[in-house]
Amino acid sequence: MRLRRCGDRAVLVEVGSLDEVEAVRAAVVGARLDEVVEVVPAARTVLVVTRDGGQARVRRVLEGVDLGRRSAGEAREVVVPVVYDGPDLALVADTAGIAVEEVVRLHSEAVYSVAFCGFAPGFGYLVGLPEALHQPRLDSPRTRVPAGSVGVAGEYTAAYPRATPGGWRLIGRTDAPLFDVHRDPAALLAPGDRVRFEVVR
Repeated sequence: MRLRRCGDRAVLVEVGSLDEVEAVRAAVVGARLDEVVEVVPAARTVLVVTRDGGQARVRRVLEGVDLGRRSAGEAREVVVPVVYDGPDLALVADTAGIAVEEVVRLHSEAVYSVAFCGFAPGFGYLVGLPEALHQPRLDSPRTRVPAGSVGVAGEYTAAYPRATPGGWRLIGRTDAPLFDVHRDPAALLAPGDRVRFEVVR
């Protein structure tokens, strides 16, 4: 673990894996420090933003983090309904060497964790994708992916909260309100949440 100072009110924690990111995030959030304003995990880093003078207490918490220990805390569970009729569903099945029905079964029966959010407001990168469904991005990204599209790319799965360009392989769609500025919090998914996809016929 490497700690880098970011201005007067933040610490950037650099680690080597998504599991270590989750260990750091869970430890800082679990400490419930009044000094912590925001915790922002990413693929290999966690940014901890504090109030003035809060960095010292955060560093003490970080010194006690066991990077090899998975969080045992309570996680919120979110169920996302999905219609599995995406334009790349057959491509994903063909690449994996399995039937379309097996893609749907594998994707919908897995339990995922939100590792971090990014790319667009409300876009959660979910880990826990069965290895058979690990897929490369499209050779040529789409200029417009419809809002609600559910896709896979590499070790991640995600749902697009709004229409944007994108290169993920799309296997379905959801009408879940992934991001709503009139809701608090606006994003449906947050780091640490557990997510299940429910098949809609």
